[in-house]
Amino acid sequence: MISLASGMAEPAYTVASDGENTGEEKTSSAFPEIAIGIDIGTSQCSVAFWDGSQVELLKNTRNQKLMRSYVMFKDEIPSGGASSQLSHEHEILSGAAIFNMKRLIGRVDTDPVVHASKSLPFLVQTLDIGVRPFIAALVNNVWRSTTPEEVLAIFLVELRAMAELQLKRPIRNVVLTIPVSFSRFQLTRIERACAMAGLHVLRLMPEPTAVALLYAQQQQQTLQDNMGSGSEKLALIFNMGAGYCDVAVTATAGGVSHIKALAGSSIGGEDILQNMMRHLLPNAENLFSSHSASDIKSMGILRIATQDAIHRLSSQTSVQINVDLGNGVNVCKVVDRAEFEEVNRKVFEKCESLVKQCLHDAKVEVEDLADVILVGGCSYIPKIQNLVMGICRKDEIYKGMNLLEAAVVGAALEGAVASGISDPFGSLDLLTIQATPLSIGIRVEGDHFIPIIPRNTTMPARKELVFTTVHDNQTEALIVVYEGEGQKVEENHLLGYFKVVGIPPAPKGVPEINVCMDIDASNVLRVLAGVALPGAQHPAVSVMEVRMPTVDDGHGWCAEALNRTYGSTLDLVTLQKKI
Repeated sequence: MISLASGMAEPAYTVASDGENTGEEKTSSAFPEIAIGIDIGTSQCSVAFWDGSQVELLKNTRNQKLMRSYVMFKDEIPSGGASSQLSHEHEILSGAAIFNMKRLIGRVDTDPVVHASKSLPFLVQTLDIGVRPFIAALVNNVWRSTTPEEVLAIFLVELRAMAELQLKRPIRNVVLTIPVSFSRFQLTRIERACAMAGLHVLRLMPEPTAVALLYAQQQQQTLQDNMGSGSEKLALIFNMGAGYCDVAVTATAGGVSHIKALAGSSIGGEDILQNMMRHLLPNAENLFSSHSASDIKSMGILRIATQDAIHRLSSQTSVQINVDLGNGVNVCKVVDRAEFEEVNRKVFEKCESLVKQCLHDAKVEVEDLADVILVGGCSYIPKIQNLVMGICRKDEIYKGMNLLEAAVVGAALEGAVASGISDPFGSLDLLTIQATPLSIGIRVEGDHFIPIIPRNTTMPARKELVFTTVHDNQTEALIVVYEGEGQKVEENHLLGYFKVVGIPPAPKGVPEINVCMDIDASNVLRVLAGVALPGAQHPAVSVMEVRMPTVDDGHGWCAEALNRTYGSTLDLVTLQKKI
């Protein structure tokens, strides 16, 4: 058997995805450029940098550290939430602004998250065939089409200009925080938006991983202050904002943060908000189906009133909602906290399952947790706090960090560490050992998904499995790579595909097709495939090496076409032996 994990004597053909970020653009200056940290949330964003002794958050001209994540298209030049122009909340919800781009980026029109976005006060249209959704802003009564990447790039240009003005130097390198549940395809869309904004992504960091790095620095500083040697501390990090919910278990010692497990889902405050809007106005979708200017105005008014009620329910047991939506539609209702929690019961149940899954995957007992850290805007909700603390059997939430700033501070720390900056006081003697948030594998036996690298595998990682042919004299095999946790391929994210050709004619089950997956320290995924016959000392064909993902927009169509054309003739099955 030929193993790919120990290196290859045969030449490999490397196929790289179009427009990929190779990581070879890092500065070669004797004085390294310090990367800034950016946390672009679904509803808010922030920027932070290492100032030589600590992390500072940048403020915009309105003296805000936290800025709204939106882009307004009402003028010739679009403007975003980081600019100096103050937009009223009703103006943001007038149809001319695009927001929630973090929920929409890299998704196809069959995605439930995209369908949920149709109730937003701008245009989201779908054909339900697995292609990019159509998104548009209402500008002077005309729908102006755009893409989530373009919106994000415009916003990043503003953030970059703001940072360059305040730091008085060019900004090139960034560390961005991302949700745990982002697919690798979504990561390429984030990188593309950054490239459009003239930024080079040094790291894409899962949000709870960034928080874990800040926690590691704080624990290291505490030990230094107390002259202690320090033993490993386990902490659970729960991060829930407007768009996503992430959970991590980290083991911290001596400035090293080892991510034991990650869990994430695309649920967040936006789901809570939409559930409450439907509860207050059950026929809202029919009332606002035309997306006319008056419909959008009414949607915006209802959205603002509902947001305000949810915020007040964090400190009050009941709230009065009384709002006129126009066209004779009024909403007048008293909502108490118990009713709010029942309306969002499924969201809270999903949060609970993520926490339990993460603890299970980390093989950690709640009694061993030293701290429970809650971050993100939804962490203010009493039900969320009680739920997480109840599972972890803790009485007190960790108080050492600002729950709205923790992720961006961690990203800025990583930016300084990754830029090679050293600190005489040891504040940057930090290391994050990351884990894969999703399983990665291939399609076999029709529509089955076989993981090769399981989720929560420590990175860098290199694993392989051996497969074989399903037909006599099969000379080609299709390697289709997916990412996710579903048993069927259609439940997972398609990353790419390639053919292995020149398999020596042999009875089915005889050729050994070795598929190896390699994730390096920069989180770059490469898939290698080699073929051998039993007893052979060398590969039967040249080894293929492909950097993933290779798919671009329209990958829903692509998966169906692959299955329809090659599904049976170029299929594989697993050989019952592992490397």
